[in-house]
Amino acid sequence: MTGRGVLRGLLAAGAGALAARAVLRAVTSSPAAVALERTNHRGRTVTLAAGPALATAAASGAALGAGDVRLGAAALTVGLSAGAVGLYDDIAGQRPDQRSTKGFRGHLGALREGRVTSGLVKIAGIGVAGLAAAALAEKRPSVVDTLLSAGVIAGAANLANLFDLRPGRALKVGLATGAPLLLGPAGAVAAGTLGASAALLPDDLGERVMLGDGGANAMGALLGLAATRATGRAGRIALLAGIAGLTLASEKVSFTRVIEATPALRAVDEWGRRPAD
Repeated sequence: MTGRGVLRGLLAAGAGALAARAVLRAVTSSPAAVALERTNHRGRTVTLAAGPALATAAASGAALGAGDVRLGAAALTVGLSAGAVGLYDDIAGQRPDQRSTKGFRGHLGALREGRVTSGLVKIAGIGVAGLAAAALAEKRPSVVDTLLSAGVIAGAANLANLFDLRPGRALKVGLATGAPLLLGPAGAVAAGTLGASAALLPDDLGERVMLGDGGANAMGALLGLAATRATGRAGRIALLAGIAGLTLASEKVSFTRVIEATPALRAVDEWGRRPAD
């Protein structure tokens, strides 16, 4: 990154962090806050307010740092859209007729039975938003490159959500995988996303908030967008293959079990988290 790019990245990170705290306070103090309360894996009551806070702040910070109207529009499009459909799934997915349907294959199976699940709405919404963002971000768009970028963006959004099973885990994964992107051509886009993510990490680790699909999907989509700007066609193919492989593996293998069985991963995963009662 150039000196100007570094400054833009710092401004984007700061704006993302400040916006995340402001939106979190606004949502938790609003009349709708009760509808966002959930019980986490340890039986604690937490709020999904971190989802809209992260989606709004990360998208805004990323757009501010983009330095290009098209890339900024792409960041706003995919960040806000992924956050919105993710939050819809967080809320509508709690209905009794929706809760039993899990995973991509489960949602497709429900569609074959004539049922449109909230998860399928989310998948379709993120796919369309990813395609729109990819088309906006490409200065010389080609069908192949646009489709590859859209696949990376949508796949990264879904993959980030697969890690949101323990306090702080998805944010740690986002911060770790997003840090190298800070050096790329869309580093300030990543900076806005990471600034918002870092600002919410203490509350997530403290089991006061939960990202939910709305937050995790938005974070993953924005980092996916930044990654597509840092790679050519071969790099996007490699990214898409890796994302697809991990997503398919998640259908068979529990990421939580793998993490808990690997001492180094378990130590990082548990860092900063509240001790068990």
